[in-house]
This record gives sequence, structure tokens and C-alpha cells, in this order.
Amino acid sequence: MTVTELLFLSVGLAADAFAVSLCRGLAMKRLDGRRALLIAFFFGGFQALMPLAGWLLGSSFAGAIAAWDHWVAFLLLALIGGKMIKESFSGGEEKDADDFRVRTLLLLAVATSIDALAVGITFAVLEDVNVLFAASVIGIVTFLLSLCGVLAGHRFGARFRGKAELIGGVILVGIGAKILLEGLGVIK
Repeated sequence: MTVTELLFLSVGLAADAFAVSLCRGLAMKRLDGRRALLIAFFFGGFQALMPLAGWLLGSSFAGAIAAWDHWVAFLLLALIGGKMIKESFSGGEEKDADDFRVRTLLLLAVATSIDALAVGITFAVLEDVNVLFAASVIGIVTFLLSLCGVLAGHRFGARFRGKAELIGGVILVGIGAKILLEGLGVIK
């Protein structure tokens, strides 16, 4: 996986956290830098930890699925991306947008990083992924986008939520399709 692909993957995975951060920023009556950093830390931290956890899970059965690894990667990324695309059209609102308790942030961070767990499983079947580097990049990108999301949400509102999820979903499906085409030998 190239650095460019990893950056696109990171942006795609960070889309949910960005969208939730927008809503969190909208809920701030007054911009609070400490809260903005706390939100970004939770989302970035969990987005970095979940691929590692997925990689550990996937490593235990990677040898058994080596012949189908490109299909596994494609299916997982397509399902995750498809879910995000579908959710971008649902228009659902975040719950408890004005609640900044650590418990609430923890639940939101876990919920927005489940996709990263599945991506970590795909890392286990791909030979060209340095999982520590990838998890670090995913965490840093999510931290930065979450921080930007809080700031933008505070300033502009939640109107970007659906677009962020749509773009993130399309990116994940695209990366999954590329992995499948490479695995099938269609592209190099």
C-alpha cells in the first residue's frame, strides 16, 4: 500500500469522526479549545488503536485465507464504504450533541472507529502494509480532521455531515476495488 493510498484510506476512515466532530462543534455555544482537543484525541486515538486490534485478529487466520485475501479486503471495504454511502443519504442526526462527558466521547469514538477494526483485519492479509505506520497515519489524520470538524462545526454548522460520509464511503469502496483488481491481476 502506497503512502497516497494510505492517506486516502485514512481520510475515508476519518469521515465518520469528522461528521460527528462537526456536530460536536455545532453544539458548542462558545468555542472551547480543551473540548475540541479532547474530541480529536478520542477519535484519533481510537482510529489508531482499532486497526492494530483488527490486524491482531486477522493475523491469526491470515494464512488460511491467503488465496482469497483480495476478495476479503474488497468485501470488507465495500461493505464499510457502502454503509457509509447509505448513511450519507439517511440524514440521521447525532444523539446528545451537547453532551461532552468522557463516557459519551468514548462511546462515540468506539462507534466511529469500528470501520478501522475491519480495515485492520484486511491489513493482516495484505503483504505490503506496515501496520504500525498505517495505524499512526490513520490516527493522526483522524485527529487533525476531527479537530477541523469541531472548528468547522462551531463556525458553519452540520451541513457537511452527509457529504463527508459520502466521500469517505466512495474512497473506501474505491480502495477495495483497487485491491481486488490488483489481486486478480487486472492492474499492477
